[in-house]
Amino acid sequence: MNSPREVNTVQREMTETGHLLNNKGELMQTGYAKQLLLTYDRKAIKAQGWRIKEWDYYLITNDDFGVALTIADNSYMALISVSFIDFKRASFQTTSVIKPLTFGKLNLPSTSKKGDIVYQDKRIQMSFLHTVNGRKLCCRMKNFDGKKDFACDIDLFNEPQDSIVMAIPFKEDKKAFYYNQKINGMRAKGHVHYGATEYQFHESTTFATLDWGRGVWTYKNTWYWGAASGVVNGKSFGFNIGYGFGDTSNASENMLFYDGVGHKLDEVTFHIPQKNGNFDYLEPWQFTSNDGRFEMDFIPILDRKDYTSVMIISSDQHQVFGRFTGKAVLDDGSIIQVKDFLGFAEKVSNKW
Repeated sequence: MNSPREVNTVQREMTETGHLLNNKGELMQTGYAKQLLLTYDRKAIKAQGWRIKEWDYYLITNDDFGVALTIADNSYMALISVSFIDFKRASFQTTSVIKPLTFGKLNLPSTSKKGDIVYQDKRIQMSFLHTVNGRKLCCRMKNFDGKKDFACDIDLFNEPQDSIVMAIPFKEDKKAFYYNQKINGMRAKGHVHYGATEYQFHESTTFATLDWGRGVWTYKNTWYWGAASGVVNGKSFGFNIGYGFGDTSNASENMLFYDGVGHKLDEVTFHIPQKNGNFDYLEPWQFTSNDGRFEMDFIPILDRKDYTSVMIISSDQHQVFGRFTGKAVLDDGSIIQVKDFLGFAEKVSNKW
């Protein structure tokens, strides 16, 4: 059941601002931070252009349904993707538009703090905008599921003071790196139209996560990632957990968030059940930690899976939504107990 991984106990926090890359295109610092301190500049990259991968991924959920929106420029192709997830029916619909050979033409911002993204073609319009109070996400897609159209208009606000930021090198290529920020626990409100049905996101029950990534990736990677957001004891609580790619000897990406403040964890392991030698994603999972600060059971609701393979490029994705029950320990030793806490955990393997 244990997922293979390297275990480390060093947690190096980056606290100074500066450039992300030196004049050789290598990371100036490695480790984690609680804010986006380092400056990313696509022009400073020294690797081959088709290795550059940039994306903004938003996930907005309440206990009943969710929406995932992605705008990614992976150089050799761009991906504009929409998912609607129905937790009550344990169903989902994902539809993606692929544009070849973009090589940065989508002009994704160099920071998550400012800069808008707008994409439009004959079928889909999608925009991620910064506003005075936060962010606005808009999408219109014709023929979303073969019959019905999709539209959403969602406002994000109350961004927590802390997030998890990672600067990760790759041992096999000094010019490869991943610079990533995951913002957990933003509040959200808005509406979704799926065909003739309207769904409402109410701010009291809806949370949003941003996965902001910029980097140069090696060809073959597998990652594990999980996150959840909600309210415990009247305060916002959430977590980001994960591992699997790059050289994480200076930090893991595991962090708790309580009332907007980050609490760094060491190592967390995903225990995905197996049957006849294959992962059985819809059976109960477990999560354990080397320091005892994150111990959870996880009951899946649905597996938002997707597999694509075109010549030498492939992606095998299993994003499993479900409910966490267990405990998490803050830096001061306080124990946070959760029960049936909605979130997700995923395993993704790419050749790209």
